[in-house]
Amino acid sequence: MRKFLLFAVVIVAMLAAACSKYKYETVAGDPLQTKMYTLDNGLKVYMSVNKETPRIQTFVVVKVGGKNDPAETTGLAHYFEHLMFKGTEQFGTSDFAAEKPMLDQIEGLFETYRMTTDEAERAAIYHQIDSVSYEASKIAIPNEYDKLMSAIGANGSNAFTSQDVTAYMEDIPSNQIENWAKIQADRFKNPIIRGFHTELETIYEEKNMSLTRDSRKVWEALDAALFHNHPYGTQTVLGTQEHLKNPSITNVKNYHKTYYVPNNMAICLSGDFDPDQMVAVIEKYFGDMQPNADLPKLQFTPEKPITTPVVKEVFGLEAANIVMGWRLPGAADLSNDVASIVGSVLYNGQAGLIDLDLNQQQKVLSSYGYASAQPDYGKFFVAGRPKTGQSLDEVRDLLLSEVAKLRSGDFDEKLIQATINNYKTYMMKSYENNSSRAMLYLDSFINGSKWEDEVKQLDRMSKITKQDVVDWANKYLGEQSYAIVYKREGKDPNEQKIAAPKITPIVTNRDNQSAFLTEIQSSQVQPIEPVFVDYKKDMSQFAAQQGVDVLYKKNETNDLFTLIYVFNTGTENDPSLNLAFDYLGYLGTDKMTAEQIASEMYDIACSFNMNAGANQCSIQIEGLSENMGKAMEIVEGLIAGAKPNEEILENLKGDMIKSRADAKLNQSRCFGALRNYIIYGNDFIRRTTLANPAVQSLKSEQLLAKIGELMGKQHEVLYYGPQGEHEVKTALAEHHKVASDLQPLVKKFSVMQRTDQSKVVLSQYDAKQLYYVQFSNSGEKFNVAADPEITLYNEYFGGGMNAIVFQEMREARGLAYSAWANLATPNNAKGDYSYTAFIATQNDKMQQAIEAFDDIINNMPESEQAFNIAKDALISRLRTERTVRDQVLWSYLRVRDLGLDAPRGKQIFEKVQSMTLADVKAAQEKWVKERKYVYGILGDIKDLDLNYLKGLGPIQTASQEEIFGY
Repeated sequence: MRKFLLFAVVIVAMLAAACSKYKYETVAGDPLQTKMYTLDNGLKVYMSVNKETPRIQTFVVVKVGGKNDPAETTGLAHYFEHLMFKGTEQFGTSDFAAEKPMLDQIEGLFETYRMTTDEAERAAIYHQIDSVSYEASKIAIPNEYDKLMSAIGANGSNAFTSQDVTAYMEDIPSNQIENWAKIQADRFKNPIIRGFHTELETIYEEKNMSLTRDSRKVWEALDAALFHNHPYGTQTVLGTQEHLKNPSITNVKNYHKTYYVPNNMAICLSGDFDPDQMVAVIEKYFGDMQPNADLPKLQFTPEKPITTPVVKEVFGLEAANIVMGWRLPGAADLSNDVASIVGSVLYNGQAGLIDLDLNQQQKVLSSYGYASAQPDYGKFFVAGRPKTGQSLDEVRDLLLSEVAKLRSGDFDEKLIQATINNYKTYMMKSYENNSSRAMLYLDSFINGSKWEDEVKQLDRMSKITKQDVVDWANKYLGEQSYAIVYKREGKDPNEQKIAAPKITPIVTNRDNQSAFLTEIQSSQVQPIEPVFVDYKKDMSQFAAQQGVDVLYKKNETNDLFTLIYVFNTGTENDPSLNLAFDYLGYLGTDKMTAEQIASEMYDIACSFNMNAGANQCSIQIEGLSENMGKAMEIVEGLIAGAKPNEEILENLKGDMIKSRADAKLNQSRCFGALRNYIIYGNDFIRRTTLANPAVQSLKSEQLLAKIGELMGKQHEVLYYGPQGEHEVKTALAEHHKVASDLQPLVKKFSVMQRTDQSKVVLSQYDAKQLYYVQFSNSGEKFNVAADPEITLYNEYFGGGMNAIVFQEMREARGLAYSAWANLATPNNAKGDYSYTAFIATQNDKMQQAIEAFDDIINNMPESEQAFNIAKDALISRLRTERTVRDQVLWSYLRVRDLGLDAPRGKQIFEKVQSMTLADVKAAQEKWVKERKYVYGILGDIKDLDLNYLKGLGPIQTASQEEIFGY
């Protein structure tokens, strides 16, 4: 009977394939069961069906990036990506015929502007551009693309530009395929460049942000050192400051006409859809796009071999480090199979040469390396950070000695097989996620590789031998054939801020909408009914023993497991817990050295990590399910039997203090510390952070005792994997070694500071761009009944590109690349609601930014159209979101902390449908209006207008020691 059923299934599948009018390409053995289709105009479509949730991840991909920018207008690919969100003749405008003459005038003015050198004349032209742009903005409808995406329930509207690709992403409900295709096709065929000068100001801000991030400068310098002829090294994705000051709309239009053509594009999809229906819809809307028979082929002189190291230096405020790179063939070259193996033999985060020889032995502060593939050339790089008193040249020599071991074959051959096993687990993990699946297609298309080669990569890798690795390393990782970048601490002599021009805020026209948007809103689709998690059905709970409760969710997808021990204590109880966990990772036992533990875990394709938060800490083990017992024995053996080593501990203390000093040089780390200081206060920082003298005083026995004591406390075990409940219970009984009489732990929660009066907190960071946070906590306690109004308020006001904050701060005023605001729900039943607004902007825009935020927060703009779109977007998301896999367990814990036993989304879904803009206004007046705030600014204090800031409240300057706690 079973043979007959199998035969019948095969016959049905063959008939279905035969009946399809579309002739797909497929690859035997493809775990994603990819279907590839090519339209007559050359547009490629990659598809993978995944019905786990009723949503689809989409990428519309163009094979063009920074390397294709004209040398005289670099940055063009990137700012055209921004302009693709501005609309077409059909949307983004209320009257294109009236708007077009002004847009043409603006285009002509920019051409004159870029050819003019006299600064006074340029200022006059820019003033004219600003004036005409303001008049044009009265007709335009900013952010209407984002309104369209919200109207169809899309999530994650975004795009990115790299050296090789520009990609546009949307996560859409599965019932909105037709509307999605209609919008995207119009957008890609008929983009209109409007709001140009304010969007360019946003791009300036992104460029300014990059100038404070030394890592970006390092990678750009490495490319410049490796690629003397290729655009990878001769120009950058963001472009030069000079070119950004002198943009050309005409060049942008020609760029679109040349490259945004179907024979240079692909649509990559993964999710819940029928491939035949999907292709039919794509053909309907994209099929009339005209190919470019004369698509330019990137011309460049092949790079000459590097025969002596190419040396570069980069200066910046962040900590010193070093990066070295070797040039490799393009991504489609099959030698990259070996490159991937070599990268993991050298460094895999657990048991590679760098892991064991440098990081585990504490010879550097940190180091890593791997191969990076791109279509024209790849690169293999290694990087490291020095310990206290260690020179960059010493780090260089240590890294080069590890690379030399690849050439001489001084490594264990079993690393190759272990790498293949770990790569299998990595791919299984990737296949769980629609975005990762679609990204695999994107990479294949951009790299010019055959999907068949991608599918067969594991088979090819499994045949790679140690001699292959040695031969490859000798061919590509020569002793002298590398480039090296020294990142040194100090002021960047080349840094210059792009000056902020005077811009008249454009009109937002929130209550206007195009006929196109109305048509999309009124289209009829089959509704998707919401499915909310049911904790009684979608997971289970059982006791492994007295004091150890298990939260269980079965993995029906693959053979991977995750096992987490969760303890209700953290750094608020004991600030040394993180150091204790870090220390344990460097130790061995009587049976296994630390190196053997790392190697064995890697061999069985498993890993573990330990982490301490403020109020909760965890020990997590994950990997191949068949090896769970072995992994538990290794980890628990280490926890129970770690051998102390004072030399290792003293090294670790020194590295910790060096890392702390490095953190104070990093803008993002400084801002994170300032934000915590503002939200939780000085006492919290002191409670959760060991000062450096306290770190130095700790001994091995103290730290290991803390972990031993932890295993004597009650805790929960979270399990997500393919084993049944009985198997999990048996595994815990055999391998989870804890005391029979576990002591209780009561979870505490961090308490935020009340903002009873407004004040300003400044912290010094020497940069041209400041980070600003506006925080308030008035002490309102959690009330689940308030969920609908607060959720809808956030959606309307601060939720995304269609929200008020984005429109006002970025679109209308060009104040920032990034800005948001949020009324945050407490994370526990006794917690407080809090309000936070954020913006990163130039120092000379500070007052504008603060005044704009205060205005829109307290006098919230009201628009029925914007509200209806926000409401529809929220409802659509609630209809199509699903809590799956291990998300069920974490969702349960969050809900339980709030004193609830059911998901909050159901109540929100039911109540939001009848809510009005008046309800949002009432929520704003109740929860937000006229609050007291702490205004936190991380920036160069000498560049700030302190007289203005005094008007906000008393000014306090917080030192780095205060905000970091050390």
